[in-house]
Amino acid sequence: MNEFELCPRFEKTVSILSQRWTALILYQLMAGPQRFCTMTDKLGISGKTLSERLKDLEQQDFVIRNVYPETPVRIEYSLTEKGMALLPIMNEIENWSKKWVTREEIIT
Repeated sequence: MNEFELCPRFEKTVSILSQRWTALILYQLMAGPQRFCTMTDKLGISGKTLSERLKDLEQQDFVIRNVYPETPVRIEYSLTEKGMALLPIMNEIENWSKKWVTREEIIT
């Protein structure tokens, strides 16, 4: 393999993380288990989109949906071991963004 060929696994990973809202949802869940309404509020995402992304992430084993048999029923989402393994990567992206992304770029 020459130095410019993409590894298929790397390409798949970038594809997953680049889906709209996916990286932000994973980053939000790194703080710990969260309820659906908390994530919609904090992320500013529609319920429909969040629901779709969470289902995708569940199917890919990044997120687990925990249902607590209480009244009313409480449902929380949290990261699996696979999802938590992204923590160092997300921290590095955060560090890079603090150094290289300007305020002007955020506003634009």
